[in-house]
Amino acid sequence: MPSPTILCVRLAFYFHLCYDSSMGKLYVVGTPIGNLGDMSPRGIETLRCVDFIAAEDTRVTRKLLHHFEIATPMVSYHEHNRRESGASILKRLQGEESCALVTDAGMPAISDPGEDLVRACHESGVPVESVPGPAACVTALALSGLPGGRFTFEGFLSTNKRGRREHLASLAGEQRTMLFYEAPHKLPHTLRDFAEHFGERPLAIVRELTKLHEQVIHTTCEEAAEKYADEKLKGEIVLVLAGAAPIKPEKMLFEDAIAIARENITQGLGASEAARLAAKETGHRKSEIYAALMKE
Repeated sequence: MPSPTILCVRLAFYFHLCYDSSMGKLYVVGTPIGNLGDMSPRGIETLRCVDFIAAEDTRVTRKLLHHFEIATPMVSYHEHNRRESGASILKRLQGEESCALVTDAGMPAISDPGEDLVRACHESGVPVESVPGPAACVTALALSGLPGGRFTFEGFLSTNKRGRREHLASLAGEQRTMLFYEAPHKLPHTLRDFAEHFGERPLAIVRELTKLHEQVIHTTCEEAAEKYADEKLKGEIVLVLAGAAPIKPEKMLFEDAIAIARENITQGLGASEAARLAAKETGHRKSEIYAALMKE
């Protein structure tokens, strides 16, 4: 028999679903990225109670449903059928059916075709509700030890050579921590590209998140490119790359500061105010600029 907690969640969800039965709704449901214990009670009940589930790979999701004894029917929704399948799903939602959108692992619509379905629902007036779950990108960032106050998610790099080069080149001066997804068989190529574009920049290779062999490898782009040129790392991988060091502006010459102060005076400012503004712009001390002006 289900635990009291599960029963409460189940009853709450049934009430919620009945209350909203006058219209269809899309539930964006996060699923475990490795450890089935991370599936939330609300997520389980959502998958159990909706009319159908839109899954990236029905074979993968079937294992999840079997583990939690869920018999909800599924439809396939992935990169290669998203237009046709998305239109069919939207039609069913408009016909007052409820649907749970899931990906193979993590949150749907993050570097995932689910974003198209979510957008279509918003544009069509179909309600969308989140049922949050694990996400590999932020989990990897939290484990990496690299700065997490500001970061940018870059997803998968393009397989197109030109697009890939342009993407990496555009990140040369990016000061935020960067997150990338990568498949194991593509890792050596990506690390070579990282070494070429980012050199000795700190890098964390995070793999097998939430699984038995979860690992964080702290290295640099150049070191990783050399070490893992032939050695294959198993499991899905998140690359956490340190941002570029802030560029310190070059201090202007003192003569430039005096010239700016003189220009300020010609605009009608007094010597003190002219020196203050010149100091703010050039980094030189106001008192020194003012003293030089007084000697003229």
